[in-house]
Amino acid sequence: MFEDVSDVQNHWWWRPGWREGRHIYACHLILNDQPQLRALVARYQEALKPLSMLDLIPPQWLHITTQGIGFVDEVSPDEAEAIRQGIADRLKQIDPPIVTFQHPTIRPEAVLIKAHPAEPLYSIRQQIHHAVADVVGSDRAEPLPRPEDYAPHVSIAYVNADAPAEPIATAIKGVEVEPVTVTFTKADFLEFHRDHRMYEWMSDTPVPFMTR
Repeated sequence: MFEDVSDVQNHWWWRPGWREGRHIYACHLILNDQPQLRALVARYQEALKPLSMLDLIPPQWLHITTQGIGFVDEVSPDEAEAIRQGIADRLKQIDPPIVTFQHPTIRPEAVLIKAHPAEPLYSIRQQIHHAVADVVGSDRAEPLPRPEDYAPHVSIAYVNADAPAEPIATAIKGVEVEPVTVTFTKADFLEFHRDHRMYEWMSDTPVPFMTR
């Protein structure tokens, strides 16, 4: 799973339920406190900068997609607060995950760097999913993938046009980097939109992992 592809396609089609001006709640890991990982992303983005079929993701919007919660107009304020509190109660019992990043992968709609191993971040995903389901029910909670289907990653660029992947592969092939190992100390409860061909959060509330 998640091997390079030979062709890429435009990422910016509207998924079911999405439309301009509609916001969503989610709990993701953002990189505002991970300078080494942001520097790794920047190295690859510098090589990809000449490619017009890619939208490079600015540092402030870099994230590891973890768990969608629901569109803001479908989640009541009381539900949102209960979910946030439930996530906080669960994550404060979990050790901060430690994962490593190095080489990018070309996917149909994005260029990304996978996290290794996936298991610590899958555990985070499980706990957030259960916290959401506890409040809104399993029928409204975004489904939890099987462990073997979960590949946590940082996207570094989104594809904005159908094109061959070969120029992307050529651009990143010559970039030499050392692996970067990071410890995440928090997740973030986010409200965001995608109105400007980017995922941009309007608010974020840090949700810490266990502290010793």
